[in-house]
Amino acid sequence: SRYSFQDSIRDKATLPLHFEAVDVKLHINKDAIDEAYSQMTDELSELDRDDLAKRAAKMAVLIKAPARVNAICLHIVKHFQEKVEPNGFKAQVVTFDRECCVLYKKAMDELVGPEASAIVMHTQGGKSDEYAEWKLAKDEEEKLLDRFRDPNDPLKFLIVTSKLLTGFDAPILQVMYLDKPMKDHNLLQAICRTNRVYPGKTHGLIVDYLGIFDDVATALDFDEKAVQKVITNLDDLKKELPGVVARCLAFFPGVDRTVGGYEGLIAAQDCLPDNETRDKFAAEYSVLSRLWEALSPDPCLGLYEKDYKWLTQVYESVKPPSGNGKLLWHALGAKTIELVHENVHLEMVRDDLDTLVMDAEVLEGLLDAKDPDKKSKEIEIKLIARLRKHKDNPKFVALGERLEKLKERHEQGLLHSLDFLKELLTLAKEVVQAEKQVDPVDEQAKAKAALTELFAEVKNGKTPMVVERIVTDIDEIVRLVRFPGWQNTKAGEREVQKALRKVIYVKYQVKDQDLFDKAFGYIRQYY
Repeated sequence: SRYSFQDSIRDKATLPLHFEAVDVKLHINKDAIDEAYSQMTDELSELDRDDLAKRAAKMAVLIKAPARVNAICLHIVKHFQEKVEPNGFKAQVVTFDRECCVLYKKAMDELVGPEASAIVMHTQGGKSDEYAEWKLAKDEEEKLLDRFRDPNDPLKFLIVTSKLLTGFDAPILQVMYLDKPMKDHNLLQAICRTNRVYPGKTHGLIVDYLGIFDDVATALDFDEKAVQKVITNLDDLKKELPGVVARCLAFFPGVDRTVGGYEGLIAAQDCLPDNETRDKFAAEYSVLSRLWEALSPDPCLGLYEKDYKWLTQVYESVKPPSGNGKLLWHALGAKTIELVHENVHLEMVRDDLDTLVMDAEVLEGLLDAKDPDKKSKEIEIKLIARLRKHKDNPKFVALGERLEKLKERHEQGLLHSLDFLKELLTLAKEVVQAEKQVDPVDEQAKAKAALTELFAEVKNGKTPMVVERIVTDIDEIVRLVRFPGWQNTKAGEREVQKALRKVIYVKYQVKDQDLFDKAFGYIRQYY
């Protein structure tokens, strides 16, 4: 059977696509769009597009009206600054023709300065070509596109009309601002520039200024009907939100969500008594989390913010340390982490595992507790948090698997409450002892050795570098920005990747994505 668009999303080779329709005031006469559609043929060459625009003069005049161009550029900049730039992604602006590219560029220069955008379009370059000033030699264009791929470069927008709509690969590109009539395979190829996998990116987004996606079936009218199922209107996602929140909260009937700390978490966990129920909750929460990341910072989320923060806390507290379970538990998205960090009133959970297992009086008090199940829950929460910090270390993975087996035996009635508490305390003591045996100096030496070997392999005449210096720079900057458990958060991964790019891409000018990915892999493992 044919490998479909849905298959690639399932396999995490590409991301889902969402489209966002804008205020209808920015749309233009629908009949004029249909007229332009009817004139489109696949046989048109790239440079015949301007001739098509002249024949569809009625539409061109409407699209290029100065008030409309200014309004759309204002919308693009505001949308980008609120929804895209905070997460470190970039954008492509697709315009009607070459004249539109220039009009958009001038309008955007006024709003964000000339450094923020660049035009990439076909030009003949001769004296008769009115767009000759925008001509780029092949190597100039490659350098420009490398700048666009660099997250630290101020170039945020590529303004195009026909170039870069097929074949162009820049995973950092998340949003396409579409103001050009397109359909079928041309449209599909264009919008798929946005759905390449990139750290922290949950979806590609199309902002539709012509109402092209008002009827997805018409816009994408060809054999692969499955494509239509994975291109979603953000307005439809907003309608789904109340029901998804309600389904998540339905797992916790009667739980007082205003109670913080262990009391609140334990009450919630009592409603998730076994792996099957926990996995069902996690599946519902995953749907909610993806919705939240796609819609944020839309005002519609405000009504559900408190509930979402609470559900996120519960989700994190029951996530298996070893990633076991039928469901593939996922890391929190960047906007979710930011939301939780903003919540200064959140009653934090104390990590006092060392005191619990090393203090004889505390231990005795725990074993004499009137409610051993409650104490077991507390220790379980602390153990999971501790084990997750070492999820790449085989010793701690094995300890995490032991914890899961203990929980299963307790849930099946094979381990009574007091015995379960004793087993947890024994396991906690082993975790604390194992942490003391992890030699940070040894780990640091391993990290630098792995990075040294990696950069020594790629050193050649074209990539001159002092290996020892680049490894030392990476080591120093990563140690500055990392924090415990950073590998488990999108925000942590983003900060470390940003630091790594400053060294590899900016300071040493090594533009090698494969090298970057390998270096980041070692950093995830050893730091």
